[in-house]
Amino acid sequence: MISARRALPAVTVIALLVAVWWVSVAASGSVIFPTPWQVVLGAVELILDGTLATHIGASLLRVSAGFLLAVVVGVPLGIWMGWVAGAFDTLNPIVQMLRPISPIAWIPIAILWFGVGNASPIYLIFISSVFPLIVQTTVGVHTIERRYLWAAENFAVSRATLFRSVVIPAALPQVIVGMRIGLGVAWLVVVAAEMIALRSGLGYLIIDSRNAGNRYDLVIAGMIIIGSIGLLLDGLMRLLEGLEVVRWRYA
Repeated sequence: MISARRALPAVTVIALLVAVWWVSVAASGSVIFPTPWQVVLGAVELILDGTLATHIGASLLRVSAGFLLAVVVGVPLGIWMGWVAGAFDTLNPIVQMLRPISPIAWIPIAILWFGVGNASPIYLIFISSVFPLIVQTTVGVHTIERRYLWAAENFAVSRATLFRSVVIPAALPQVIVGMRIGLGVAWLVVVAAEMIALRSGLGYLIIDSRNAGNRYDLVIAGMIIIGSIGLLLDGLMRLLEGLEVVRWRYA
């Protein structure tokens, strides 16, 4: 009941937006811009012919590959930068210089290096999501309470035990924050990359629907599906943030 009550404002706003959309299209007499019902019919068409599942699968596969690579690289690098002062002093300026560059700006470089295919969007996803992971992991290690480290030193705890029992649990909440940010950026980037250099995925679905007969019902259906999947991915990361093993900073 509480969940339903909390969801009611959002559902109400969405219903109002749909109503305004429907009335606006009807009042304008537009023959190109679709009504909500036409968008629903377009989505059903994509589901029935299998097109939607194919494009969603392609996009999720690319995001999974690029994001996993970013986690494998970004988390250890962030721990190293947070733990070793020399590593932070050396690498942080480079990270801070590259981090503000728009992922879209990397598209020509990705195509030059990897050509047209899955490797280019995977690289773009990696380069866009690795920096939030590095930064947040570094912050997580930097903010460890020193008294825990001093206590470990007093008991002559081994380096492996220190990392397993103190450093990793302490940094984990910030790592999850970095993952949440990085995954959101990754989902945005894969759609943009698919519009430019690929022939599958939700980004390609949108641009192809626009080019193939102005099917704006499919364009908007694709946009809504992209937003819905993004919301679902963010919800999954929120669930991960709420796990006791994540919330408990020190094991």
